Amino acid sequence: MPKFIMIVDPQAVGKMTVGQELAKITNLKLLHNHMTIELLTKIFDYSKEAYTKLNLNFRTQIFEEFSKSNEYGLIFTCCFDFDVKKEWEIVEKCRNIFKEKGEECYFIELETTLEERIKRNKTDNRLAHKPSKRNLEWSENDIIKSIEKHRLNSNPNEIPFENYLRIDNTNISAEETAKMIKEKFSL
Repeated sequence: MPKFIMIVDPQAVGKMTVGQELAKITNLKLLHNHMTIELLTKIFDYSKEAYTKLNLNFRTQIFEEFSKSNEYGLIFTCCFDFDVKKEWEIVEKCRNIFKEKGEECYFIELETTLEERIKRNKTDNRLAHKPSKRNLEWSENDIIKSIEKHRLNSNPNEIPFENYLRIDNTNISAEETAKMIKEKFSL
């Protein structure tokens, strides 16, 4: 019965990199959000309804099939706007795919400073796996504008889930962050 680990936070905090490190030290598989984003943005703009619909459908189908597998577990990374009810509903839908089968779900929230996010936005690993972020001027501007539009970290005591962990990874490497997650949840 697979485990489901969801890592959320604002852009460029290190979700994918932490997920990569966690996958290295466990038998977990990684589905970072840009694996579907990069495919779909070659066909549809972010703002198109078809993009949103297909992105959610692809991910949901992957979760459904994975939850039936004999795999150890899946790490999924995504940005999450805590002010948007629809996003809470999507998170619950994804978690329920696993929970309904009696599988364990984990919710990891990462946070870091804006200055660190701007630095991480330019890392080779990020740009190698996320071609849509290679326009650094646009990408940096998107990070800054998102602060005005969205609340991408939770308020104290807002997260209702069991198996929740919040980590400020500003001064912690992705490898150390992954070890903290693994140890906390005995993965």
